Amino acid sequence: MADDPKTLVSTAWLAERLAEVIVLDATWYLPTENRDARAEYDAMHIPGARFFDLDAISDPDGQSSHMAPPPALFAKAMEDFGIRTGKQVVVYDTAGLFSAARVWWLFRLMGHENVAVLDGGFPKWRAECLPVSAEAPEIAPAEYTATQNNTLVRNKAEVAATLDTGSAQIVDARAAARFRGDAPEPRAGLRAGHIPGAKNVPYGAVLTEAKTMLPPEQLRQVFTGAGVDLTRPIITSCGSGVTAAVLFLALERAGHQGHALYDGSWAEWGADASLPLEQG
Repeated sequence: MADDPKTLVSTAWLAERLAEVIVLDATWYLPTENRDARAEYDAMHIPGARFFDLDAISDPDGQSSHMAPPPALFAKAMEDFGIRTGKQVVVYDTAGLFSAARVWWLFRLMGHENVAVLDGGFPKWRAECLPVSAEAPEIAPAEYTATQNNTLVRNKAEVAATLDTGSAQIVDARAAARFRGDAPEPRAGLRAGHIPGAKNVPYGAVLTEAKTMLPPEQLRQVFTGAGVDLTRPIITSCGSGVTAAVLFLALERAGHQGHALYDGSWAEWGADASLPLEQG
């Protein structure tokens, strides 16, 4: 793969620059997995990595879990991490490529361009016998400014408006059975189905068996094969805005122009009985 410090970098790229960049462990697990991401980080992580708590660094007034925080809250968290404005950041997780993409998107949303996801994440790093640590990093004071880029995010009203205008395509990253409404949602109180007219690209379809991202040409084939028009605007969605960011990253790598993420995703849409849905 071609390393790009604004989207995706290899383990070799990071290993060569470990002392020069800020590394974040953005591991997040579904409640049903019964795993403690912070405890796992404390036991073992890439040397110098800070732990990014996706639920803690979120909007305290959000209508669904871990929605994007206000810029001031995000900026304060980055200062606590010792990250200055514009510093190169690399984000990873223990799944290979899952929740790290969400944190990458958050940085982009806050106007921070110098951020990349580690392709293959911690599993690839460990498989290559690269260094790990249980030590807490030394953090120096830093100043950070966040300015939200609203072109990268959509709210419920904006997504609902596209159903009338057809101004954007909705692409849902959930598993096919959940998209169709054949499988129950893991969150209580949510209806089954999908936003009317949405296309389904399960996030795993853009990854290899080793949980690295497919090359750009194959990514384009995945999206077009699912009926997505890559010449038109796209809004990605999923269960709660996490794997929607995997598709957002894939679209970026595929060279698509004009994509945004529905932050509330199905956790918000599926809970609102006034909103339409489709099944099948």
